[in-house]
Amino acid sequence: MLLLGCHVGFKKDSQLLGSLEEALSYGANTFMFYTGAPQNTNRYPILDGFTIEAMSLMKEKNFDYSKVVVHAPYIINLANDKDPDKFMFSVRFLQEELERCELLGIQSMVLHPGSHVGLGVDTAISNIAKGLNMILGSHPVTILLEVMAGKGTEIGSSLEEIKRIIDLVDDKEHIGVCLDTCHLNDAGYDMSRFDQFLDLFDDVIGIDKIGCVHINDSKNVLGSHKDRHENIGFGTIGFDTLLSVVYNKRLEDIPKILETPYVDRKIAPYKYEIEMIRNKKFDEHLIDEIREKKN
Repeated sequence: MLLLGCHVGFKKDSQLLGSLEEALSYGANTFMFYTGAPQNTNRYPILDGFTIEAMSLMKEKNFDYSKVVVHAPYIINLANDKDPDKFMFSVRFLQEELERCELLGIQSMVLHPGSHVGLGVDTAISNIAKGLNMILGSHPVTILLEVMAGKGTEIGSSLEEIKRIIDLVDDKEHIGVCLDTCHLNDAGYDMSRFDQFLDLFDDVIGIDKIGCVHINDSKNVLGSHKDRHENIGFGTIGFDTLLSVVYNKRLEDIPKILETPYVDRKIAPYKYEIEMIRNKKFDEHLIDEIREKKN
């Protein structure tokens, strides 16, 4: 079954139930969310009532909860330990996010590996693994390292860097990888040759480590290292190529998550993009049609 969803909100007054209802309104059968704002540490308690209601509704809708994913906050950076206090803040905050995942029954969390900010790749990889080894094993949640575009001093824009981190992690059972089509394109991996990319991934890391795929078009040319998402079919990757990723049989049971830009920064495109992907037919007028429907 195609597992296709998108990023949704997680609000104080509805929590997981609200996230699920938003996903369902888009025609999604999976979703991804932050348990709080990605740019700060403000968090509110997880309320079991919303979680239980959400799980009941998922069962009613034949929704596979094991495929729902949380994304770790952006402010976590395990790559840089120049300031030991800041490094330990990242470790503690990630630990707390995993505890929130456990309370919610979430099995996978996507994590940006981090940026070395002048320390160099080798030191950064060692730091990331050190931080993960301080955390993994204490929770049943798997951390999925996201392959990055290579903007600035980001770590993880090559499969080899991701592999080096995984090799240093003690708890191999709870470490995996999240692919992002925009990031991969901007990092220099040609998505029009996706099966060849999967062959390479299998050789370097092992395809069984892929736990999530972010489906995004890109505003940038191949290898630009910029990381600017575009709506499905309106970027340099293109609709047919993204469709071949979504429907690739080797990733059939892996959740595919849209993180495409809101139209005019205020209108969620997900309902329309999900419908377009399921229909397997590109609508070149989609953005204008979304604007018209909301006016």
